[in-house]
Amino acid sequence: MLIIPAIDLKDGHCVRLRQGLMDDSTVFSDDPVAMAARWVEAGCRRLHLVDLNGAFAGEPVNGEVVTAIAAAYPDLPIQIGGGIRNLDTIEHYVRAGVSYVIIGTSAVKEPAFVAEACRAFPGRVIVGLDARDGLVATDGWAEVSGVRATDLAKQFESDGVSAIVYTDIARDGMMQGVNVEATVTMAQASSIPVIASGGITDLEDIRALAAVAATGIIGAITGRAIYEGTLDVAQAQRLCDEAA
Repeated sequence: MLIIPAIDLKDGHCVRLRQGLMDDSTVFSDDPVAMAARWVEAGCRRLHLVDLNGAFAGEPVNGEVVTAIAAAYPDLPIQIGGGIRNLDTIEHYVRAGVSYVIIGTSAVKEPAFVAEACRAFPGRVIVGLDARDGLVATDGWAEVSGVRATDLAKQFESDGVSAIVYTDIARDGMMQGVNVEATVTMAQASSIPVIASGGITDLEDIRALAAVAATGIIGAITGRAIYEGTLDVAQAQRLCDEAA
């Protein structure tokens, strides 16, 4: 299981939100590339980038920062989400050196786009399913649909999706612990590997996820915890390696 540090981009800064609220953000750095260097030096094997402005705008807004991070670490797998609504955007990121693109809102509103993207960019497409009480949220979490996240996951099984990033919105940025039960339910709902996100606070959360990794959980995204120091990236990755 991979420990995947998150770099959330808002107005060119590295921030963290609470429950996805743009007006409840904490700026952790004015230099996202330097922040990426910090996690690379800590031994991370993948980075998770989110263009927060892009998620609301429906198109990339912090693309230059993403490109700069990819250029600085050409051998590091990077996944990017936020505002990815067409093949041109995916092509731009792939050309910039990004390994995976995360399709969120469009996966819910236009499921056929996921299949199209997987055909055009095989092995590079991740679906981001963000849920509140099991129901999928879209548009930067501003809207909650009537679609169950597990039902949607099953729809993508035959498309060739590399992974599902599953986020429990109620836990995200709140430092209240990861929702292990919901993550396992998602992992068991389809054959697509799952990356856990939302609420990871300390080593106990990582230990709990590592214990059920065999259900299909291949990674854990962590943000606020590593910025506030309640979780150490190197220590967490070491625990995962030993558990495996």
